[in-house]
Amino acid sequence: MSVAFAAEREGKAASIRPTSVVDGVYDGIYHRLMSLEIAPGARIRIDVLARELGVSQTPIREALSRLEREGLVLKEHLIGYSAAPQWTRKQFEDLYVFRLLIEPEAARLAVINMTPEALQQLEDSAADMGHGEPPVDRNTRYSRFARADAQFHDAILKVAGNDVIRSTLSNQHVHLHIFRLMFHTRVTQEALEEHENLLAAFRAGDPQAAFGAMRDHIERSRDRLLSAFE
Repeated sequence: MSVAFAAEREGKAASIRPTSVVDGVYDGIYHRLMSLEIAPGARIRIDVLARELGVSQTPIREALSRLEREGLVLKEHLIGYSAAPQWTRKQFEDLYVFRLLIEPEAARLAVINMTPEALQQLEDSAADMGHGEPPVDRNTRYSRFARADAQFHDAILKVAGNDVIRSTLSNQHVHLHIFRLMFHTRVTQEALEEHENLLAAFRAGDPQAAFGAMRDHIERSRDRLLSAFE
């Protein structure tokens, strides 16, 4: 092996290792936030997390920066990071009014713009939700499902082709916050069945059926969540 090749391989390995560490730290903090192990509004101590996860503070800071961009943590000057507060009922109701105005139309547009490749990607995304890797525990299973659900809905918005709708919903981090509310409620099986109804409309190339299936899915999601405010 040449010295140049060995140096190149070592350099690549060095560039890969930190990323994998940050990814692992990110996943660990993300699971804690989604399962409410880190309570909404709670301060997040970087030094404590570093000790608990057995890493330096650098990957903790990088992971928290990613989570801040996703709206799951907040950063205040001179105070540091804290978990995003739980939604109020008013915020929740306002969001669902908005979703009912926007997402059924996005589903209708997705049918119009659907290609065989895009449909296959949606099929694969839905299959991953229902038949993913065996979870380590309930919290991990739940938080993985939350991420997969967000990706499935975003994939529909991408096919719809309206960048304003997609970026607006993405910036609200809708599904991640919804799943924090739903941690103690029934969710996965019912959501999977509703996703299958959406896919059936996409397969059939029926814009109105897709509109109706998305509207039904959002209304049912809203009804499931109301118990979180009682």
